[in-house]
Amino acid sequence: MTEAPVHPSAVAPFAERVLDEVGRAVVGKREALTLVLAGVLAKGHVLLEDFPGLGKTLAARSLAGALGLQFARAQFTPDLLPADLTGSYVYDQRRAEFDFRPGPVFAGLLLADEINRTPPKTQAALLEAMQEGQVTVEGQTHRLPSPFHVLATANPVEYEGTYPLPEAQLDRFLLRVGFGYPSAGEEYDVLRRRLDRQREEVDIAQVTDAAGLAAVQAAVERVSVDESVARYCVDLVAATRVHADVLTGASPRGSLGLVLTARAWAAIRGRDFVVPEDVKVVARAVLSHRITVKPELWMTQASGARVVDSVLGTVATPRTLESPR
Repeated sequence: MTEAPVHPSAVAPFAERVLDEVGRAVVGKREALTLVLAGVLAKGHVLLEDFPGLGKTLAARSLAGALGLQFARAQFTPDLLPADLTGSYVYDQRRAEFDFRPGPVFAGLLLADEINRTPPKTQAALLEAMQEGQVTVEGQTHRLPSPFHVLATANPVEYEGTYPLPEAQLDRFLLRVGFGYPSAGEEYDVLRRRLDRQREEVDIAQVTDAAGLAAVQAAVERVSVDESVARYCVDLVAATRVHADVLTGASPRGSLGLVLTARAWAAIRGRDFVVPEDVKVVARAVLSHRITVKPELWMTQASGARVVDSVLGTVATPRTLESPR
């Protein structure tokens, strides 16, 4: 893609090409993949939380290939150290100097695989990278490539040997997305495709590169948000804080994430303005992981997702805008 500014109207065909390519590897998860792409276009990080074997790692690798980003994978294990992610200084005997050896975090897209398999100390090593786009090693600050995105996979916390992510780190993820089990037809399609190509790997064509992705992200920044829609986002988040099942509701970062993700979703849908329906589509993915239900309700069906569904049904929806004001 050229360095000329990209108009918001170009985002939809771009997203279609990316999703078509990723869909060649990941079968039947178009809506979930669209949410993940919206998170990337909104310059955020995405947590893919679901049971093993549902294509989370494959989706991350395929998305990196389609977007032309340098890809790195870090397998999170109980013995993984922070320096294993950020890198460290190594002494060069020839020059009698210390050289910095960058870790896997120095990539355009980092797959943090099974992030909840490692203790909180190592999980926290990602915080500075995710929030500031930099890491600090031995007192020296090193900038990360731009764009920089983390796609983290996590198994449900009910599995043995997992560590729940701290609330502060969960809040750094713009979205939490689950793929769910495929239908019988989709699962058969997975088998049929694998048998037809006679090899494990799926060739993903590169749609753009890092500079092209940055230009599309800049186009998303020009999608307009009416005051009524922005206030609707604020009202939704405020409602999560006073819900009867909630110990702590979503923070102001949740309001901002709701607006930014809805803006990216609108662009993917071919509009240069946001309507309330965009907010409703992304609300669960943006807000549910930012909500903590009361401890006495942990053994019930109360959850952040149910709270979001509840406030969506109670907070008044502004009039749908036919065009930007």
